[in-house]
Amino acid sequence: MISLKRVAALAAIAAGSLGLIAGPAQSQSNPVRIGSTLALTGPLSATALVHKLTGEIYVEDLNKRGGLLGRKVEWIVKDDQSKPEVARTLYEQLVTADKVDLLMGPYATGAILSAMGVAQRYNKVLIHHTMGIPSLAKYDMHFPAWSLGADPGATVPATVFDGLASLPKPPKTIAIVTSKFPSLHFLSLGAREVAKKRGLQEILFLEWEFGNRDFGPIAARVKDAKPDVVWIGDIGLEGNMLLEAMKKIDYEPPLHVHLYPAPGPLAASPEGKNALSLTIFEEHPPYTNDPVAAQFVKTFNERAKAAGLPYTSVETQAAASFSAWQILEAAVKATNSFDDRKMADWLKKSQVKTIQGTLRFDRGNNFGDDLMRMKQVQDGKWVTVWPKEWAAPGTTIRTQ
Repeated sequence: MISLKRVAALAAIAAGSLGLIAGPAQSQSNPVRIGSTLALTGPLSATALVHKLTGEIYVEDLNKRGGLLGRKVEWIVKDDQSKPEVARTLYEQLVTADKVDLLMGPYATGAILSAMGVAQRYNKVLIHHTMGIPSLAKYDMHFPAWSLGADPGATVPATVFDGLASLPKPPKTIAIVTSKFPSLHFLSLGAREVAKKRGLQEILFLEWEFGNRDFGPIAARVKDAKPDVVWIGDIGLEGNMLLEAMKKIDYEPPLHVHLYPAPGPLAASPEGKNALSLTIFEEHPPYTNDPVAAQFVKTFNERAKAAGLPYTSVETQAAASFSAWQILEAAVKATNSFDDRKMADWLKKSQVKTIQGTLRFDRGNNFGDDLMRMKQVQDGKWVTVWPKEWAAPGTTIRTQ
Protein backbone atom coordinates (compact mmCIF):
# COMPACT_ATOMS: atom_id res chain seq x y z
CA MET A 1 0.00 0.00 0.00
CA ILE A 2 1.03 3.62 -0.27
CA SER A 3 3.07 4.63 2.78
CA LEU A 4 2.50 7.77 4.78
CA LYS A 5 6.15 8.67 4.15
CA ARG A 6 5.53 8.51 0.40
CA VAL A 7 2.59 10.91 0.67
CA ALA A 8 4.63 13.24 2.88
CA ALA A 9 7.44 13.26 0.32
CA LEU A 10 5.04 14.19 -2.45
CA ALA A 11 3.61 16.98 -0.30
CA ALA A 12 7.10 18.33 0.35
CA ILE A 13 7.77 18.48 -3.39
CA ALA A 14 4.51 20.34 -3.92
CA ALA A 15 5.30 22.79 -1.15
CA GLY A 16 8.43 23.80 -3.01
CA SER A 17 6.34 25.30 -5.79
CA LEU A 18 4.71 28.12 -3.81
CA GLY A 19 3.88 31.09 -5.95
CA LEU A 20 3.26 28.74 -8.86
CA ILE A 21 2.96 30.39 -12.27
CA ALA A 22 0.90 28.17 -14.54
CA GLY A 23 1.29 27.82 -18.28
CA PRO A 24 2.93 30.45 -20.50
CA ALA A 25 1.66 33.38 -18.41
CA GLN A 26 5.20 34.25 -17.31
CA SER A 27 5.82 36.02 -20.61
CA GLN A 28 2.59 38.03 -20.50
CA SER A 29 3.06 41.69 -19.56
CA ASN A 30 -0.45 42.12 -18.17
CA PRO A 31 -1.68 38.73 -16.94
CA VAL A 32 -4.88 38.03 -15.04
CA ARG A 33 -3.69 37.02 -11.59
CA ILE A 34 -5.75 34.41 -9.74
CA GLY A 35 -4.83 33.73 -6.13
CA SER A 36 -5.52 30.77 -3.89
CA THR A 37 -4.14 28.54 -1.17
CA LEU A 38 -4.01 24.76 -0.95
CA ALA A 39 -3.02 22.39 1.85
CA LEU A 40 0.30 21.45 0.27
CA THR A 41 1.56 20.24 3.64
CA GLY A 42 -0.18 18.90 6.76
CA PRO A 43 -2.88 16.23 7.17
CA LEU A 44 -4.91 17.37 4.14
CA SER A 45 -2.01 17.39 1.69
CA ALA A 46 -2.65 13.95 0.17
CA THR A 47 -5.89 15.22 -1.35
CA ALA A 48 -4.89 18.84 -1.93
CA LEU A 49 -2.14 17.65 -4.29
CA VAL A 50 -4.91 16.48 -6.63
CA HIS A 51 -6.41 19.98 -6.63
CA LYS A 52 -3.01 21.50 -7.35
CA LEU A 53 -2.42 19.28 -10.38
CA THR A 54 -5.95 19.89 -11.67
CA GLY A 55 -5.51 23.67 -11.46
CA GLU A 56 -2.21 23.48 -13.31
CA ILE A 57 -3.81 21.48 -16.12
CA TYR A 58 -6.79 23.81 -16.40
CA VAL A 59 -4.77 27.03 -16.41
CA GLU A 60 -2.32 25.68 -18.96
CA ASP A 61 -5.16 24.71 -21.30
CA LEU A 62 -6.94 28.01 -20.67
CA ASN A 63 -3.84 29.91 -21.71
CA LYS A 64 -3.52 27.82 -24.86
CA ARG A 65 -7.07 28.88 -25.69
CA GLY A 66 -6.22 32.55 -25.25
CA GLY A 67 -6.59 33.01 -21.52
CA LEU A 68 -9.38 35.18 -20.13
CA LEU A 69 -10.60 38.07 -22.26
CA GLY A 70 -7.38 37.97 -24.28
CA ARG A 71 -5.07 38.01 -21.23
CA LYS A 72 -2.94 35.11 -20.06
CA VAL A 73 -3.66 33.68 -16.63
CA GLU A 74 -1.18 33.53 -13.76
CA TRP A 75 -2.14 31.24 -10.89
CA ILE A 76 -0.54 32.09 -7.55
CA VAL A 77 -0.74 29.25 -5.01
CA LYS A 78 0.33 29.49 -1.36
CA ASP A 79 0.58 26.68 1.19
CA ASP A 80 -1.96 27.04 4.00
CA GLN A 81 -0.46 23.99 5.80
CA SER A 82 -3.96 22.46 6.32
CA LYS A 83 -4.68 25.24 8.86
CA PRO A 84 -7.70 27.56 8.42
CA GLU A 85 -6.00 30.38 10.34
CA VAL A 86 -3.05 30.25 7.95
CA ALA A 87 -5.41 30.27 4.97
CA ARG A 88 -7.03 33.44 6.32
CA THR A 89 -3.69 35.24 6.56
CA LEU A 90 -2.59 34.13 3.10
CA TYR A 91 -5.82 35.23 1.42
CA GLU A 92 -5.34 38.64 3.03
CA GLN A 93 -1.87 38.71 1.47
CA LEU A 94 -3.21 37.67 -1.92
CA VAL A 95 -5.73 40.51 -1.96
CA THR A 96 -3.68 43.28 -0.34
CA ALA A 97 -0.02 42.54 -1.12
CA ASP A 98 -0.19 40.39 -4.24
CA LYS A 99 -3.17 42.37 -5.56
CA VAL A 100 -4.66 39.43 -7.43
CA ASP A 101 -7.54 40.07 -9.82
CA LEU A 102 -9.61 37.01 -8.87
CA LEU A 103 -9.75 34.39 -6.13
CA MET A 104 -10.06 30.62 -6.25
CA GLY A 105 -11.03 28.77 -3.08
CA PRO A 106 -8.79 26.43 -1.04
CA TYR A 107 -9.36 22.77 -0.15
CA ALA A 108 -11.63 21.75 2.77
CA THR A 109 -14.45 23.47 4.62
CA GLY A 110 -12.44 25.17 7.37
CA ALA A 111 -10.05 26.84 4.96
CA ILE A 112 -12.89 27.80 2.63
CA LEU A 113 -14.73 29.55 5.45
CA SER A 114 -11.55 31.46 6.29
CA ALA A 115 -11.11 32.48 2.66
CA MET A 116 -14.78 33.42 2.48
CA GLY A 117 -14.39 35.85 5.34
CA VAL A 118 -11.56 37.59 3.51
CA ALA A 119 -13.48 37.62 0.24
CA GLN A 120 -16.44 39.23 2.00
CA ARG A 121 -14.23 41.90 3.53
CA TYR A 122 -12.97 42.94 0.10
CA ASN A 123 -16.15 42.20 -1.92
CA LYS A 124 -14.48 39.49 -3.99
CA VAL A 125 -16.18 36.53 -5.66
CA LEU A 126 -15.03 33.23 -4.14
CA ILE A 127 -15.55 30.11 -6.23
CA HIS A 128 -14.58 26.96 -4.33
CA HIS A 129 -14.71 23.20 -4.69
CA THR A 130 -15.04 21.33 -1.37
CA MET A 131 -17.37 23.20 0.98
CA GLY A 132 -19.21 20.64 3.11
CA ILE A 133 -21.65 22.66 5.27
CA PRO A 134 -23.90 24.90 3.12
CA SER A 135 -25.63 26.47 6.14
CA LEU A 136 -22.36 28.15 7.17
CA ALA A 137 -21.80 29.82 3.80
CA LYS A 138 -23.60 33.13 4.41
CA TYR A 139 -21.63 35.31 1.98
CA ASP A 140 -23.68 36.23 -1.09
CA MET A 141 -20.74 36.14 -3.53
CA HIS A 142 -19.49 32.61 -2.86
CA PHE A 143 -20.21 29.84 -5.38
CA PRO A 144 -19.66 26.11 -4.73
CA ALA A 145 -18.56 23.50 -7.25
CA TRP A 146 -19.06 20.80 -4.60
CA SER A 147 -22.60 19.79 -5.56
CA LEU A 148 -23.89 18.65 -2.17
CA GLY A 149 -27.17 20.48 -2.48
CA ALA A 150 -28.60 22.88 0.07
CA ASP A 151 -29.45 20.20 2.67
CA PRO A 152 -26.69 17.54 2.44
CA GLY A 153 -27.20 16.32 6.00
CA ALA A 154 -30.39 14.70 4.71
CA THR A 155 -29.83 14.16 0.99
CA VAL A 156 -26.29 12.73 0.99
CA PRO A 157 -26.95 9.95 3.56
CA ALA A 158 -30.22 9.21 1.75
CA THR A 159 -28.27 8.44 -1.44
CA VAL A 160 -25.92 6.12 0.47
CA PHE A 161 -28.71 4.27 2.27
CA ASP A 162 -30.72 3.97 -0.96
CA GLY A 163 -27.74 2.17 -2.47
CA LEU A 164 -27.30 -0.12 0.53
CA ALA A 165 -31.03 -0.89 0.55
CA SER A 166 -30.70 -2.20 -3.01
CA LEU A 167 -28.44 -5.06 -1.87
CA PRO A 168 -29.84 -8.60 -1.75
CA LYS A 169 -29.18 -8.53 2.00
CA PRO A 170 -29.49 -4.89 3.17
CA PRO A 171 -27.71 -3.95 6.41
CA LYS A 172 -29.79 -3.80 9.57
CA THR A 173 -27.25 -2.37 12.05
CA ILE A 174 -24.81 0.51 11.73
CA ALA A 175 -21.79 1.90 13.57
CA ILE A 176 -21.05 5.59 12.97
CA VAL A 177 -17.49 6.74 13.74
CA THR A 178 -16.39 10.20 12.74
CA SER A 179 -13.81 12.92 12.95
CA LYS A 180 -14.89 16.19 14.52
CA PHE A 181 -13.67 17.95 11.36
CA PRO A 182 -16.66 20.26 10.69
CA SER A 183 -18.07 18.94 7.41
CA LEU A 184 -17.46 15.31 8.33
CA HIS A 185 -19.12 15.69 11.70
CA PHE A 186 -22.06 17.50 10.12
CA LEU A 187 -22.71 14.77 7.54
CA SER A 188 -22.22 12.02 10.10
CA LEU A 189 -24.80 13.55 12.42
CA GLY A 190 -27.11 13.74 9.42
CA ALA A 191 -26.46 10.06 8.75
CA ARG A 192 -27.55 9.21 12.30
CA GLU A 193 -30.93 10.82 11.70
CA VAL A 194 -31.47 9.34 8.24
CA ALA A 195 -30.40 5.88 9.43
CA LYS A 196 -32.93 6.06 12.25
CA LYS A 197 -35.71 7.02 9.83
CA ARG A 198 -34.71 4.14 7.53
CA GLY A 199 -34.98 1.62 10.37
CA LEU A 200 -31.24 0.97 10.74
CA GLN A 201 -30.26 0.23 14.34
CA GLU A 202 -27.34 2.36 15.53
CA ILE A 203 -25.21 0.16 17.77
CA LEU A 204 -22.17 2.45 18.07
CA PHE A 205 -21.36 6.16 17.76
CA LEU A 206 -17.79 7.42 18.31
CA GLU A 207 -15.94 10.66 17.57
CA TRP A 208 -12.26 11.58 17.32
CA GLU A 209 -10.36 14.85 17.16
CA PHE A 210 -9.11 15.93 13.73
CA GLY A 211 -5.42 15.06 13.52
CA ASN A 212 -5.80 11.89 15.59
CA ARG A 213 -3.40 9.09 14.61
CA ASP A 214 -4.24 6.42 17.19
CA PHE A 215 -7.21 4.45 15.84
CA GLY A 216 -6.62 1.26 17.82
CA PRO A 217 -9.29 1.92 20.48
CA ILE A 218 -11.87 2.89 17.84
CA ALA A 219 -11.12 -0.23 15.79
CA ALA A 220 -11.60 -2.40 18.89
CA ARG A 221 -14.96 -0.82 19.73
CA VAL A 222 -16.20 -1.34 16.16
CA LYS A 223 -15.10 -4.97 16.18
CA ASP A 224 -16.93 -5.60 19.46
CA ALA A 225 -20.11 -3.95 18.13
CA LYS A 226 -20.26 -6.22 15.04
CA PRO A 227 -22.22 -3.82 12.80
CA ASP A 228 -23.49 -4.71 9.34
CA VAL A 229 -22.12 -1.42 8.01
CA VAL A 230 -19.63 1.13 9.32
CA TRP A 231 -20.13 4.79 8.41
CA ILE A 232 -16.69 6.45 8.63
CA GLY A 233 -16.52 10.25 8.76
CA ASP A 234 -12.91 10.44 7.59
CA ILE A 235 -10.77 12.82 5.59
CA GLY A 236 -7.39 12.30 3.96
CA LEU A 237 -5.54 9.30 5.38
CA GLU A 238 -7.74 8.79 8.45
CA GLY A 239 -9.68 5.99 6.77
CA ASN A 240 -6.47 4.17 5.91
CA MET A 241 -5.25 4.44 9.48
CA LEU A 242 -8.54 3.11 10.87
CA LEU A 243 -8.59 0.16 8.46
CA GLU A 244 -4.95 -0.64 9.31
CA ALA A 245 -5.85 -0.61 13.01
CA MET A 246 -8.72 -3.00 12.29
CA LYS A 247 -6.41 -5.34 10.41
CA LYS A 248 -4.07 -5.52 13.41
CA ILE A 249 -6.89 -6.99 15.48
CA ASP A 250 -8.02 -9.35 12.69
CA TYR A 251 -11.21 -7.47 11.91
CA GLU A 252 -12.62 -6.60 8.50
CA PRO A 253 -15.87 -4.59 8.37
CA PRO A 254 -18.49 -6.21 6.11
CA LEU A 255 -19.41 -2.83 4.56
CA HIS A 256 -17.62 0.47 5.16
CA VAL A 257 -18.62 3.89 3.83
CA HIS A 258 -16.01 6.69 3.83
CA LEU A 259 -16.75 10.38 3.37
CA TYR A 260 -13.69 12.24 2.05
CA PRO A 261 -10.77 9.78 1.94
CA ALA A 262 -7.56 10.44 0.03
CA PRO A 263 -8.59 8.57 -3.13
CA GLY A 264 -5.24 7.07 -4.11
CA PRO A 265 -4.07 5.67 -0.78
CA LEU A 266 -7.45 4.08 -0.01
CA ALA A 267 -7.84 2.53 -3.48
CA ALA A 268 -4.28 1.19 -3.40
CA SER A 269 -4.57 -0.28 0.10
CA PRO A 270 -5.49 -3.96 0.42
CA GLU A 271 -7.71 -2.96 3.33
CA GLY A 272 -9.56 -0.55 1.03
CA LYS A 273 -11.09 -3.38 -1.02
CA ASN A 274 -14.82 -2.72 -1.57
CA ALA A 275 -14.67 0.59 0.34
CA LEU A 276 -17.64 2.84 -0.46
CA SER A 277 -17.54 6.61 -0.70
CA LEU A 278 -19.15 9.64 -2.34
CA THR A 279 -18.49 10.87 -5.83
CA ILE A 280 -19.49 13.37 -8.48
CA PHE A 281 -17.30 11.92 -11.24
CA GLU A 282 -15.37 8.80 -12.16
CA GLU A 283 -13.49 8.14 -15.36
CA HIS A 284 -15.97 5.89 -17.12
CA PRO A 285 -19.21 6.39 -19.07
CA PRO A 286 -21.56 8.18 -18.80
CA TYR A 287 -19.22 10.86 -17.37
CA THR A 288 -16.61 10.48 -20.10
CA ASN A 289 -19.20 10.87 -22.86
CA ASP A 290 -18.45 14.60 -22.44
CA PRO A 291 -15.44 15.33 -24.72
CA VAL A 292 -14.08 17.95 -22.31
CA ALA A 293 -14.19 15.40 -19.51
CA ALA A 294 -12.58 12.74 -21.69
CA GLN A 295 -9.67 15.04 -22.59
CA PHE A 296 -9.19 16.04 -18.95
CA VAL A 297 -9.06 12.38 -17.94
CA LYS A 298 -6.38 11.68 -20.53
CA THR A 299 -4.25 14.65 -19.50
CA PHE A 300 -4.68 14.09 -15.77
CA ASN A 301 -3.70 10.41 -16.09
CA GLU A 302 -0.48 11.37 -17.87
CA ARG A 303 0.43 14.22 -15.51
CA ALA A 304 -0.46 12.32 -12.34
CA LYS A 305 1.70 9.38 -13.41
CA ALA A 306 4.60 11.69 -14.25
CA ALA A 307 4.22 13.45 -10.89
CA GLY A 308 4.24 10.15 -9.02
CA LEU A 309 0.82 10.62 -7.44
CA PRO A 310 -0.42 7.48 -5.69
CA TYR A 311 -3.69 7.47 -7.68
CA THR A 312 -3.62 8.66 -11.27
CA SER A 313 -7.33 8.46 -12.12
CA VAL A 314 -9.79 11.34 -12.13
CA GLU A 315 -12.40 11.06 -9.39
CA THR A 316 -14.51 13.36 -7.26
CA GLN A 317 -11.74 15.64 -5.93
CA ALA A 318 -10.22 16.36 -9.34
CA ALA A 319 -13.66 16.80 -10.89
CA ALA A 320 -14.78 19.29 -8.25
CA SER A 321 -11.60 21.30 -8.74
CA PHE A 322 -11.95 21.25 -12.53
CA SER A 323 -15.60 22.32 -12.19
CA ALA A 324 -14.62 25.31 -10.05
CA TRP A 325 -12.32 26.53 -12.81
CA GLN A 326 -15.11 25.98 -15.36
CA ILE A 327 -17.42 28.15 -13.24
CA LEU A 328 -14.84 30.93 -13.02
CA GLU A 329 -14.16 30.90 -16.76
CA ALA A 330 -17.88 30.88 -17.58
CA ALA A 331 -18.57 33.87 -15.33
CA VAL A 332 -15.73 35.96 -16.78
CA LYS A 333 -16.67 35.23 -20.38
CA ALA A 334 -20.42 35.67 -19.89
CA THR A 335 -19.98 39.09 -18.27
CA ASN A 336 -16.99 40.07 -20.44
CA SER A 337 -15.55 41.39 -17.19
CA PHE A 338 -13.40 40.74 -14.16
CA ASP A 339 -15.84 42.74 -12.02
CA ASP A 340 -16.72 40.62 -9.00
CA ARG A 341 -20.24 41.97 -8.57
CA LYS A 342 -21.14 41.47 -12.23
CA MET A 343 -19.84 37.91 -12.10
CA ALA A 344 -21.78 37.16 -8.93
CA ASP A 345 -25.03 38.55 -10.30
CA TRP A 346 -24.68 36.46 -13.46
CA LEU A 347 -23.92 33.24 -11.57
CA LYS A 348 -26.93 33.64 -9.30
CA LYS A 349 -29.33 33.61 -12.22
CA SER A 350 -27.48 31.20 -14.51
CA GLN A 351 -26.49 27.56 -14.83
CA VAL A 352 -23.01 26.32 -15.71
CA LYS A 353 -22.30 23.09 -17.56
CA THR A 354 -19.41 21.21 -15.91
CA ILE A 355 -17.90 17.76 -16.23
CA GLN A 356 -19.93 16.56 -13.23
CA GLY A 357 -23.22 17.93 -14.55
CA THR A 358 -25.06 21.24 -14.74
CA LEU A 359 -24.64 23.42 -11.65
CA ARG A 360 -26.99 26.11 -10.40
CA PHE A 361 -26.62 28.57 -7.53
CA ASP A 362 -30.18 29.68 -6.74
CA ARG A 363 -31.03 27.63 -3.66
CA GLY A 364 -30.00 27.76 -0.02
CA ASN A 365 -26.86 29.89 0.44
CA ASN A 366 -26.09 29.74 -3.30
CA PHE A 367 -26.05 25.97 -3.39
CA GLY A 368 -27.97 24.05 -6.04
CA ASP A 369 -28.85 20.41 -6.68
CA ASP A 370 -27.39 17.44 -4.82
CA LEU A 371 -25.43 15.54 -7.50
CA MET A 372 -23.70 13.15 -5.09
CA ARG A 373 -23.45 9.50 -6.09
CA MET A 374 -21.88 6.47 -4.42
CA LYS A 375 -18.65 4.83 -5.59
CA GLN A 376 -16.69 1.75 -4.58
CA VAL A 377 -13.13 0.47 -4.79
CA GLN A 378 -13.27 -2.45 -7.20
CA ASP A 379 -10.10 -4.13 -8.48
CA GLY A 380 -7.97 -1.24 -7.19
CA LYS A 381 -10.00 1.54 -8.84
CA TRP A 382 -12.95 3.70 -7.87
CA VAL A 383 -16.11 3.15 -9.91
CA THR A 384 -19.59 4.59 -9.49
CA VAL A 385 -22.08 1.98 -8.28
CA TRP A 386 -25.20 4.01 -7.37
CA PRO A 387 -27.58 5.33 -8.69
CA LYS A 388 -27.78 2.77 -11.48
CA GLU A 389 -27.93 5.35 -14.26
CA TRP A 390 -24.48 6.64 -13.23
CA ALA A 391 -22.89 3.27 -12.50
CA ALA A 392 -19.97 2.03 -14.58
CA PRO A 393 -21.26 -0.32 -17.30
CA GLY A 394 -21.97 -3.76 -15.85
CA THR A 395 -21.09 -2.67 -12.29
CA THR A 396 -23.03 -3.34 -9.08
CA ILE A 397 -22.21 -2.89 -5.37
CA ARG A 398 -19.89 -5.64 -4.13
CA THR A 399 -20.04 -7.12 -0.67
CA GLN A 400 -17.36 -9.81 -1.04
